[in-house]
Amino acid sequence: MARAQDVNGALRAASSGAESKAGKYLTFRLAAEEYGLEILKVREIIGLMDITKVPRTPPYIRGVINLRGKVIPVLDLRSKFGMDNRADTEETCIIVVEVVGKDSSVQMGILVDAVSEVLDIQDGDIEEAPSFGGNVNTDFILGMGKVKNEVKILLDIDKVLTASDVAIADKVDQAPPAVEGGMVAEEAAESAQ
Repeated sequence: MARAQDVNGALRAASSGAESKAGKYLTFRLAAEEYGLEILKVREIIGLMDITKVPRTPPYIRGVINLRGKVIPVLDLRSKFGMDNRADTEETCIIVVEVVGKDSSVQMGILVDAVSEVLDIQDGDIEEAPSFGGNVNTDFILGMGKVKNEVKILLDIDKVLTASDVAIADKVDQAPPAVEGGMVAEEAAESAQ
């Protein structure tokens, strides 16, 4: 009997084409709005650290960081979403996420105003992204989470970041160490001390 109920539940989900979006989400703030990321995509949260600017990258790429020996690109989500820039604060932080590209996955940091909390949001509390007409692409929105009397915009981080963003991250990941005056940057820093 229990097996039949399991099969029926699976069939209903399959026939409706609905994929469960329920789960834990890390919520964060950008301007006055709250957003959520699937917790399984989040590798870690770090405070703001020195970010090295990289020339000839899109304006929303803030630069790269050295995270325990691994160079990771950092994307300014405010800039990516076309929001006004603001000065970094003590609450500004970087969420390191795993992004699935065409052939592989890469780590990338996203700069946000503040991290809020981890919420467990059930399927019944998640609605589809609203339609704003044919010219507005909302594919990057996984859904709208209803929590108490608020709405959290749940992001599909794989779709927020375009293929070119992932390509930049992939190139940074594979790049050889930076060379300054014939020395690797780390050697140059050591000799300067």
